[in-house]
Amino acid sequence: MSSNIAFLDLTRQHERISGELQTAMSEVLASGWFIMGPQLDAFEQEFAAYCNVSHCVGVGNGLDALVLLLRAYEIGPGDEVIVPSNTFIATWLAVTAVGATIVPVEPDEVTHNIDPRKIAAKITPRTRCIMPVHLYGQPADMDPIMELAKQQGLIVIEDNAQAQGALYKGRPTGSLGHAAATSFYPGKNLGALGDGGAVVTPDPTIANKVRMLRNYGSEKKYDHQVLGCNSRLDEIQAAVLRVKLRQLNDGNIERRGIADRYETLLGAIDQLKIPLIPEWANPVWHLYVIRSQSRDALQKHMHNHGIQTVIHYPVPPHQQACYQASTLGSSFPITETLSSEVLSLPMYPGLTEAEQHKVVEAIASFKN
Repeated sequence: MSSNIAFLDLTRQHERISGELQTAMSEVLASGWFIMGPQLDAFEQEFAAYCNVSHCVGVGNGLDALVLLLRAYEIGPGDEVIVPSNTFIATWLAVTAVGATIVPVEPDEVTHNIDPRKIAAKITPRTRCIMPVHLYGQPADMDPIMELAKQQGLIVIEDNAQAQGALYKGRPTGSLGHAAATSFYPGKNLGALGDGGAVVTPDPTIANKVRMLRNYGSEKKYDHQVLGCNSRLDEIQAAVLRVKLRQLNDGNIERRGIADRYETLLGAIDQLKIPLIPEWANPVWHLYVIRSQSRDALQKHMHNHGIQTVIHYPVPPHQQACYQASTLGSSFPITETLSSEVLSLPMYPGLTEAEQHKVVEAIASFKN
């Protein structure tokens, strides 16, 4: 059966701002300036202010943002980077890309984010960096991570690809570590109409290094000071993101309303775990992830009722073919349990209350 309720409907979201998007793209077309122009400059200033930091550097995608930050901090072969074991593989790929060693840490089983209590035991003399991920739009518990990093002289890079606009103890994610990387992949809360990403940081030295690295290692044309690459957020995407940034808070508020409704409607269903939010977190619900020990059967049941769901993520990084040959230590039982139980429900601005009721009715009718 084809899905009657989509997991994500970008067309519905874009219909609301179609005129503004068309105008923004037409202005770029008329300008004749498509790379490293005024739209990018303006977006970088606006997004830096949104994240409550002084510098933003637009890049080609979220993975590049992580890689370029690691390179800016001169993290590479011989260095270790602590990462969550429960995350999208891009977090790991960035560490591998610079030649550093991945050191995975298990999540808190309640929040699914990296467990700060388990980090200290993984620190060695080779550790240079901790890279927490704000998974599903929920902030990781950053204060103990930052305190540990301060004690040990470590860099903290936030992977903020899923949490644009989230708050941790009243402070925006992306402003909590030494620097942060984000993605503007179309499905993100702040999504482009193609690939895109950014680095944000209060550190002007790091921002300048990333600016050089993204542009062939050059500050001045044909003068290449470092071995850089080509990873630039183009003018069309910057113009689109400027429009969508103005809508981001409203979209996140709508997501919170959808999450609240799910919590109310799903709370009484037995054998189902719904997200539990720490009192210090104000998430933005990039994903609404439930857990069921009968996840695969439940997902099939939902499909049969015309409701599209997605698993984030069915195969954890340490079990992917590209990492199975590496020596990452023991298995990661909490991560492996989550990967067998998690199921993401439809969640996006524009999802109607009636559609949510249909989603919940389908879950309630599931008999394993």
